[in-house]
Amino acid sequence: MEWLRCIVTGRVQHVFYRKFVSQAMMRAGFQGYVRNLDDGSVEVVVWITDEEEDLPKAHAILKEGSPMSEVNDIRCESIEDVEVESDGFVIRY
Repeated sequence: MEWLRCIVTGRVQHVFYRKFVSQAMMRAGFQGYVRNLDDGSVEVVVWITDEEEDLPKAHAILKEGSPMSEVNDIRCESIEDVEVESDGFVIRY
């Protein structure tokens, strides 16, 4: 079990990408958050319980994105010390 921080690049801002990710992650039962970064990328922090099952699911959601988005790259790393105020998946501003 671990927190995973992913940076998603491409056309992912102003195309409902955060809303899509938040809703899809919540439906899939994930906990975490999504937010825009100043450089035009999107940060996604997600709690992975079962790496074999959850990682491919989360990655597929990030890659699919909203109909108007275009994902060029997804880079993920394990992180510690994450503060999440919700037991769902939220959009941070």
